Amino acid sequence: MLFRFKFISCLLLSLGLFCTVSCQQQSTNKEEPEASKTIANPLFVLLPTERTGVTFANTLSEGLNTNVLMYEYFYNGGGVAVGDINGDGLDDIYFSGNMVSNRLYLNKGNMQFADITAQAGVAGREGPWKTGVTMADVNGDNRLDIFVCYSGKLPEEKRTPQLFINQGPDANGIPMFTEQAAQYGLTNAAFSTSANFFDYDRDGDLDMFLLNHNPNPAPVLDEITTSNILQTPDPQIGVRLFRNDKNKFKDVTERAGVQSSELTYGLGAGAADINQDGWPDIYVSNDYTIPDFLYINNKNGTFSNQIQKSLGHTSQFSMGNDIADINNDALPDIYTLDMLPEDNRRQKLLVSPDNYEKFDLNVKTGFYYQYMRNMLHVNNGNGTFSEIGQLAGISNTDWSWASLFADYDNDGWKDLLVTNGVLRDFTNLDFVKYSNSYAQQKGGRLQRTDVLDLVHQIPATNLKNYIYKNNGNLTFTNNSASWGLNQAATSSGAAYADLDNDGDLDLITNNLNQPAFIYQNQSDKQLSHHYLQLQLAGSGQNTAGVGAKVFLYANGQQQYLEQMP
Repeated sequence: MLFRFKFISCLLLSLGLFCTVSCQQQSTNKEEPEASKTIANPLFVLLPTERTGVTFANTLSEGLNTNVLMYEYFYNGGGVAVGDINGDGLDDIYFSGNMVSNRLYLNKGNMQFADITAQAGVAGREGPWKTGVTMADVNGDNRLDIFVCYSGKLPEEKRTPQLFINQGPDANGIPMFTEQAAQYGLTNAAFSTSANFFDYDRDGDLDMFLLNHNPNPAPVLDEITTSNILQTPDPQIGVRLFRNDKNKFKDVTERAGVQSSELTYGLGAGAADINQDGWPDIYVSNDYTIPDFLYINNKNGTFSNQIQKSLGHTSQFSMGNDIADINNDALPDIYTLDMLPEDNRRQKLLVSPDNYEKFDLNVKTGFYYQYMRNMLHVNNGNGTFSEIGQLAGISNTDWSWASLFADYDNDGWKDLLVTNGVLRDFTNLDFVKYSNSYAQQKGGRLQRTDVLDLVHQIPATNLKNYIYKNNGNLTFTNNSASWGLNQAATSSGAAYADLDNDGDLDLITNNLNQPAFIYQNQSDKQLSHHYLQLQLAGSGQNTAGVGAKVFLYANGQQQYLEQMP
């Protein structure tokens, strides 16, 4: 039995719109998962653009000032947000384009979509650098609004966010939006990755956590320098927390105890009631050697970073993350992505984990125990977590961006989608050696034309996304091929939603230099599982009940979901 409730939206590194819970008696046959026995055809079918009408492609143009050697996050990709913007019961899709216009597609039913970007007025600014996107009912009028993040090595005026407020449909039924970031107090320029809207102070409206990142690679620092930097706030690079005061957002970062220094490389943020005390907490994934943050809500408007008290170690180059109950014990677990390849060849070809000397230096500097692989932290229910990523079989998925736990085959257990790929392998060790030699030949002084020439020498590689079936015993099986996700691409942002209202979750990915993928789930045709759909309603301005929890008990099992965009 699948239990589904409407969820609001999601963005670049972690994102999804419909939560599903299913219920079925657990199989005791661990060697041959049900999918391999009963599914003759792929669980997911990739629909052609001619079928869906979704032609959006996040196309990058490499140039003298726009390339990965000038801006290391050049290949991080764009986001996806999904939600019902016109109240017709069908989920619509919004994509962000780093250098191209954003696109809004209205769901017409039967997996067909119409591009209404121009009419709706939500294309975003021309040119770079648009990143994460979120749908949320920001002002509590029962209509989904759209928030767009900006980053890149650009002037401040090009890095201020945009907030498109939904004005309702026009005479033709097209939802209209007006940009009102200034009216809502959200005009600070930043280097933003994504935004989370949730009610951290439980006053009945949605506040916002803005995930930012430093546009420059992390330097090697000593302990004293690190300590001094950490104590100095940076409003454009450090993460920000905004409290919603009657539709005016006030920056309360410092008052809330949230660290916001230039040593911030946020690539993923998840909000959930991690310790189950009724108050939402925040997990932040940081790139490079900067440790992740686990902000526990103190119930008084402040947060405490409990990362070292709760987790024994973390991912090093933390990318996207997701928080979900993967073992059906009604406790939220934490999954973080990294960039360790699955096969031995790519492990040797690309930059490898730190040697002992560098690892030891990072620990002594206060950067904690970090390892270059995905981490699955299982909640022990006492404020601590046990990390089982390798045991679970989901630790090596290459250069990964978004992770989405959801029950894709409706068997009662949350499966896992991971998007991955980097357009050019700029950590390729052969290229690193070549670039050093090239720089020496140029006398150590490179012109921008030289840099662009180097970029064109970086090997280009498309990878396949991963989808894992949850076996119900803390392990996962890689079902990417048998479930139909065997297309090579460079995918970043992703979302899941029941786009055709048939009781199973479809998939959307934002791809670099090729059209977005829309996969139709065939569970309703291939499996005999059932589902239950709920539409949650909140109180006050929290119209969608963000933060609400749903428990399902059936056949001696329990399932748990928390409504969090």
